[in-house]
Amino acid sequence: MDSFRRIVRALRSSHRAAGDVALTGAQLFVLTTLGASSQAMSVGELAEMTRTDQSTVSVVAARLVDRGLIRRERSTHDSRRVELSLTARGKAVLKKTPATVAQRKLADALADLPPREAAALSRTLKKIVDAMGETDAPARMLFDERSERGRRR
Repeated sequence: MDSFRRIVRALRSSHRAAGDVALTGAQLFVLTTLGASSQAMSVGELAEMTRTDQSTVSVVAARLVDRGLIRRERSTHDSRRVELSLTARGKAVLKKTPATVAQRKLADALADLPPREAAALSRTLKKIVDAMGETDAPARMLFDERSERGRRR
């Protein structure tokens, strides 16, 4: 339980930092993921980097586009590809936030696990989720409460 508590504490801390720049934790996670990349990303690539479903990332990215923090443009190399990148305003917001975001650190730590350990962890967490009766609960991005509020209405 102590390990879970430490992870949740770090995630909550990142969530508070996101609030300092008027973003949700999920928005800050997407913004920092884009900011860490040297090139624009597709929604699929962003979903892979955040370990999140494409439709979920697309909703969060759309909010960031609406706020002028990221831009969505057609690729100059492939007109079928839509690319996301930070705007100058998005870069400025990132400069105001902590250098690392807990969700990014967690995703990186999971990606660094050897495949065998990652599979074992996945199975174990699935058993815990099943035992808690949360199997059918949606697996949305962490700390994306704006979408949570909209779903409750």
